Amino acid sequence: MAGGGIGTIGVKKERAENYRGKITLYVIIACIVAAVGGSLFGYDIGISGGVTSMDEFLRRFFYSVYLKKQHVHEDNYCKYNNQVLAAFTSSLYLAGLVASLVASPITRNYGRRASIICGGISFFVGAVLNAAAINLGMLLLGRIMLGVGIGFGNQAVPLYLSEMAPAHLRGCLNMMFQLATTLGIFTANMINYGTSKLHPWGWRLSLGLAAGPAFVMTVGGLLLPETPNSLIEQGNKVEGRRVLEKIRGTENVEAEFEDMVDASELAQSIKHPFRNILKRRNRPQLIMAILMPTFQILTGINIILFYAPVLFQSMGFKRTASLYSSALTGAVLASSTVVSMATVDRWGRRILLITGGIQMIICQVIVAIILGLKFGSDKELSRGYSIIVVVFICLFVAAFGYSWGPLGWTVPSEIFPLETRSAGQSITVTVNLFFTFAIAQSFLSLLCVMRFGIFLFFTGWIAIMTIFVYLFLPETKGVPIEEMMRLWEKHWLWKKVVLEDQQANNTTNGFNHA
Repeated sequence: MAGGGIGTIGVKKERAENYRGKITLYVIIACIVAAVGGSLFGYDIGISGGVTSMDEFLRRFFYSVYLKKQHVHEDNYCKYNNQVLAAFTSSLYLAGLVASLVASPITRNYGRRASIICGGISFFVGAVLNAAAINLGMLLLGRIMLGVGIGFGNQAVPLYLSEMAPAHLRGCLNMMFQLATTLGIFTANMINYGTSKLHPWGWRLSLGLAAGPAFVMTVGGLLLPETPNSLIEQGNKVEGRRVLEKIRGTENVEAEFEDMVDASELAQSIKHPFRNILKRRNRPQLIMAILMPTFQILTGINIILFYAPVLFQSMGFKRTASLYSSALTGAVLASSTVVSMATVDRWGRRILLITGGIQMIICQVIVAIILGLKFGSDKELSRGYSIIVVVFICLFVAAFGYSWGPLGWTVPSEIFPLETRSAGQSITVTVNLFFTFAIAQSFLSLLCVMRFGIFLFFTGWIAIMTIFVYLFLPETKGVPIEEMMRLWEKHWLWKKVVLEDQQANNTTNGFNHA
């Protein structure tokens, strides 16, 4: 069995206390440029809801929805319920799901930069197709190309940030991906607010401006250095050490370099990372790779971010007021992510996830109660209650922004050993995009059927995920990425899984040697 002779799967000994280096301007610039990939994801999330609330866009591509919207007595919860309109939003995430599986071997064999470049080019093509769309087929093709870009970008960028960052600041630098995502959402909301006044072509400008960050991501991918982990994994140890010394600002990187070499040697012995990740010793990471992105989407955040303008219009806000409210939620999300960046490496991942979960539960319940009592099929919210709803939605978004938003990406990207890291990230992205697709495609119908109960549905899931974190997620703060395996050996539950597998392997190896 590959790697069976190593006591602890991963590096052979703990060297973390001997790691040297500092945060350098070089690594900050590299992480900022790489994180632009997150802005693509965020820009599309923010732009979709705004565009699908614009009359000119609906009249051209979704005329039946446009007609239904004009009926002032239409059921408020159901006026946007249309599966083709939902497919405009969700098609991107289905394409991203497939692309992330293709991106995994590319990221492992050709480096993180290769996937970043592929993602940037695909997103640029998709943005151009969307801006120039003359029929629904061209529009959906553009969305598919955007999805391919998202699949590659979300696969490579979190890995790039985790591997470039020093252990004591990995949480903060990794969150640049989520910060870029939130800034992309906010920027998209502000652009929608402006382009909604540009008749009849404002929607084209909203969709076409996505080409800007796509261009930056592509050029940045060409100029960025490859991560030392990836270079060593590809057999280029000399260049890997040179890059490591440069990003750490010191030549005394022997301990970290040896950890990377040990991890790389084990990685080279693993020919089938997806098969290997299913083995018992990788069970804790696999469960986190599946459940963390699942829980992130089941917070219900996407009902706010995808459909914020549509949701606010359904609640009785006027079109400009709904776009303004969604821009406000985008600003709150970006601000709260900065809070998370400042605290994650001081307070740790668990406290933020648990605190954020409790705050989200309270906010969702209050919004559901107000909508249940004061909002219905044929009546709109009063101004006072509308303000209260917006306030608690903003508090909900703030809680997500400092907890599950960034940490739903950070934790999975930092817990895998090198031999299964690209496969693990691929699973994380795939699961995230699957549930993103499912929610995007079904939300308008769920809103029509469940009405205010949709908020209580997500509240139940947030309660489950908060308990899960408390019981099953060990604290990863400050643990070097190549020594993460030792965490599972110390956890009250996972040590039974990991250590039993190691004992079984040692017994098997003993019989083989005999």
